[in-house]
Amino acid sequence: MATETNMDEEKRIDKAAYVLKAVAHPLRIKIIQMLNENKELNVSTIYKNLNAEQSLISHHLINMRDKGILDIRRSGKNIYYFLVDTAVAEIIECIYRSKILN
Repeated sequence: MATETNMDEEKRIDKAAYVLKAVAHPLRIKIIQMLNENKELNVSTIYKNLNAEQSLISHHLINMRDKGILDIRRSGKNIYYFLVDTAVAEIIECIYRSKILN
């Protein structure tokens, strides 16, 4: 029988895998980097800067919001996306600095 500590650790591992899977797409990584640099952006700014279809960017934003990586702030008709926690961007930066990509 697993102890409570082992169960807690398993939940943490499962959550880490869940988050990594949620960001495991080149466009999502670019979106995260943009939001980390700019704090918050609307869909129009993101899709124009990434030269991608608005519907595709919206799909990725909604998916990451549903998974708790992003959240929104409404201002009139505009919706601004921002990172819930910059740790996700820090993880991406760690991967860039690692020997994995070299």
